[in-house]
Amino acid sequence: MSAIRIVVAGAAGRMGQAVLRVLAASPDFALAGALVRKGHPDLGADATALAGAKPSGVVLTDDALPLLAQAQALVDFTTPELSVELAALAAQARIVHVLGTTGLSARDDEKIRAAARHAVIVKSGNMSLGVNLLAAFAKQAAKALPGFDIEIVEMHHRRKVDAPSGTALLLGRAAADGRNIALEDHAVKVRDGQTGPRGDAAIGFASLRGGTVVGEHDIIFAGDGERVVLRHIAEDRSIFATGALAAAKWGQGQKPGLYAMADVLGL
Repeated sequence: MSAIRIVVAGAAGRMGQAVLRVLAASPDFALAGALVRKGHPDLGADATALAGAKPSGVVLTDDALPLLAQAQALVDFTTPELSVELAALAAQARIVHVLGTTGLSARDDEKIRAAARHAVIVKSGNMSLGVNLLAAFAKQAAKALPGFDIEIVEMHHRRKVDAPSGTALLLGRAAADGRNIALEDHAVKVRDGQTGPRGDAAIGFASLRGGTVVGEHDIIFAGDGERVVLRHIAEDRSIFATGALAAAKWGQGQKPGLYAMADVLGL
C-alpha cells in the first residue's frame, strides 16, 4: 500500500511538530503539506527541519486549499476557530480529518457535525491509546460504583490555554455515560467560597497549570471509607501524534461521519 498523504495543521506548534517527527519516521505516511496561521513568523521554513527531523522540502504555508486537494488526511491540532474552517474544507475535499483541537464550543461542535456528513472526522480530546482505554474503564467504574462521588484532577504545562483539558472532559463524559446522565448538567468546574455541600450527581473538575507537564489525569471515585483512583500520565507528546496518525490510517475507506478514538481502537 502506498504511503498515506498527510497535511499537518498547526505544524509549528508543539503537537504539530510531534506529528511531523513521528510521520517522518514512518514509511506508512508521506507529508503532503504543513499549515500554520496567516502571518506566522516561520512561513516558508522547511516543516520537518523546524521540528528537528530531516528536511523534507515541504515548507510551512498558510494556504490550505491546494494542500488538501492533494491529500488523503488532515491532522489538526490548532484552535477552535481554525479547526471549524478546516473541517469545512476537509469535507469539500472528501478527506479524513483527525481533529485533536480542544476548547471547542457547542456551536463549533455543531459545525463539525455538519462537516462530518461529507467527510470522515475523528475527533477526540486525547488521541492516546492509554487515555481512551482509561475512559472505557471510567465508564465501567461509574456504572459499577453508583454511590461514589466522581472528581477529575488534571495538570498541564503553563502555556495551555483551555481548562478543563479536553482529556478531562473526555473522562468526565465517559463517567457521565456510565451513570446515564448528561455531563453538561452535572459538571462542576469552579468552586470558590461558600459552595454548600457537594451534589450527589456532581462530576467535579480541578485544573492545575505549571512547568512543562505534558499531561496528567486522575479520575477519582470517592466512596464511604474507600477511594478508587484511575490515572494516566503522558510523558511524551509522541503518544498523541502516534494515535492521530493511526486515526488517519483507520479513516481511509470509512463512511463519512463523526468518530472518536474509541472507534479507531475498537473499544
